[in-house]
Amino acid sequence: MWTNRSWQGRLLAHPLPPQERLRHYASWCDAVEGNTTFYATPSRDTVASWAAQTDPDFRFVLKLPKIVTHQRRLTDADEPLRAFLDAIEPLGPRAHALWIQLPGSFSPADVPTLSRFLGRLPRSHRYAVEVRHPAFFTEPRAARLLAEALTAAAAEWVPFDTTAFFASPPTSDAERDAWLKKPRVPLRSLALTDRPIVRYLGRDDTTRTVEGWQRWVDVVAGWLREGRSPTMFVHTPDNADAPVLARRFHDEVRARVPELEALPEPIPVGPLTLF
Repeated sequence: MWTNRSWQGRLLAHPLPPQERLRHYASWCDAVEGNTTFYATPSRDTVASWAAQTDPDFRFVLKLPKIVTHQRRLTDADEPLRAFLDAIEPLGPRAHALWIQLPGSFSPADVPTLSRFLGRLPRSHRYAVEVRHPAFFTEPRAARLLAEALTAAAAEWVPFDTTAFFASPPTSDAERDAWLKKPRVPLRSLALTDRPIVRYLGRDDTTRTVEGWQRWVDVVAGWLREGRSPTMFVHTPDNADAPVLARRFHDEVRARVPELEALPEPIPVGPLTLF
């Protein structure tokens, strides 16, 4: 995500060598979704470069490869899982959680498979599961079965809040594309662990994005007061201003919880001048 083209030269300096891009992003936000690991397991050298560009308290939420979650559906996946875990080892404490995003066809009937999979995972990592089957959000028994399986493994349930996005029809090409691809599920805002993770999708219109996240300002502030350590990811369909919006969300929460640490100052895009 830190190589987003629309940020280059506007939010992040450009051009930047690959070994500097994440460092500049990390001056805007102190967490990132590792979505590229879904498509291919990176080399250890690549991951070591990520570690070198970030502080030990920077948070990576890394998605398990699709061969594990979508193609093999959590069964007979020991080899690709082992390769992935070996590759991300250089991150050390920066690997905040391993993100198990499951396909929409993964239903309540598959919860026993998930439970067995979680039970075999090494306890050296934390895990967070994202489900998209509607039954998990509309049927209390299905939600309870999933929550019990996750709690037994000390794993978190990741909500992907798209309710603000789907509140009205799309108005841009980016929104129309997201309209076809993003899951449309009811809101869920309950945490199972002390490290909840939230994914929020707003609109390309900043005002509507900010209006839609107000409930999360309340929830996240409440979690912080309870002693939890939440991670919040803010998206829009085009993601053009996502780092700016993430910092604005952080500021709104910090206004409620003043003891929350400030984010770092972004590295200037251009050279500093006297005039």
